Amino acid sequence: MREIKLHWWTYQGEIVEELPEDCEGFVYLITNRTNDKMYVGKKLARFKVTKPPLKGKKNKRRSSKESDWRTYFGSSDHLNADVAELGEENFTREILHYCQSRGMLSYLEAKEQFDREVLLSDEYYNGIINVRVGSSKMLQEHLRLYNEMTVAATS
Repeated sequence: MREIKLHWWTYQGEIVEELPEDCEGFVYLITNRTNDKMYVGKKLARFKVTKPPLKGKKNKRRSSKESDWRTYFGSSDHLNADVAELGEENFTREILHYCQSRGMLSYLEAKEQFDREVLLSDEYYNGIINVRVGSSKMLQEHLRLYNEMTVAATS
């Protein structure tokens, strides 16, 4: 059996070794176990890669590759300084939401940050909420499904 390390990503209490196939990214919560300070953020599952065209061709070659989500500890300088000083083992990394679109990813990250009032509390590393979300039929459908699942889970 594999050793469970506290600094691995978890989702609903289970260790995450692979992301779901339809996952565009996830919203997460990182917690410093020494002082309970937290950070709410988002992470893309894959990065887009653009390569120059092949010899004699005109179109660029586009593909994607897995992001650095497995080793990622957020974009906060203060959080990363604490991780470097205290060690990864003193932090938990929890996935709050898997998202199937970038719009849903940005929306749920901002929703978590506003609901938790991350800018109004010293309990969070977050120093800015930066969001740009446009309405679309896909986002509306994902939100409808998300709200249905949330209602069903609390019933």
